[in-house]
Amino acid sequence: MTDPHRLKALVTGAAREGSIGRAIVARLESDGMDVVTLDREPGCTFQADIATDELPELGDIDVYIANAGLTTVFGAAHSMSLEKWRHDLDVNLTGTFRVLQRCLPGMRERRFGRVVVISSTAGTHGMPAQISYSTSKAGLLGLTKTVAAENVRFGITANAVLPGMTASSGILSMPQDIQDAWLASLPNGFVAPADIADAVSFFASPNARSVTGQVLTIDAGDGLNTRSVTSSVTTSANTQTDP
Repeated sequence: MTDPHRLKALVTGAAREGSIGRAIVARLESDGMDVVTLDREPGCTFQADIATDELPELGDIDVYIANAGLTTVFGAAHSMSLEKWRHDLDVNLTGTFRVLQRCLPGMRERRFGRVVVISSTAGTHGMPAQISYSTSKAGLLGLTKTVAAENVRFGITANAVLPGMTASSGILSMPQDIQDAWLASLPNGFVAPADIADAVSFFASPNARSVTGQVLTIDAGDGLNTRSVTSSVTTSANTQTDP
């Protein structure tokens, strides 16, 4: 299967206007794919909670974009309740796996598939006050690499995209002082949802057949920030210095 116009893609977490999910849908549709969506909120092809609800039949899905996840569960390691911990992992990690299990058999039978998992830089750097979120996003990286290894001989690739702070509807709905505090620490501002969608588009393409088990960070240079060991002054990518 090499014609992208024949591919059917599923994007989870695509109900909210201005979200990464919506940007991914728009990009894959512009690539010529037939895109269906799934979210616990109304407005998508399928409405279901990926953690708990009965899921639709997804055996005809060629491209699975695992985008659904919670970002609003807060708590530190020493104080977070098990209820909050389980809720985050049930949605972000187990829910992603439940949908994957619906898609993989058909991909393996057709010997073609693309799995693109939306993780987070929190999965590699950590995120204070979001222990369960960070852990769930780190778990998705192990899932991605294992699925890649298990299915490489079936024409199926699995890759992960790690967004940094992104100007999605969730971030832009925060109080302005919080947004300003984030922006002050970012070398090149927020990432645009369309930039995440561009990365997904590459991994989802039939042309990316030799790319699997990979992790691509889209953070507008935030990971370049460093602190000098010889001075208390922060040296970062957004600091202009003379040559």
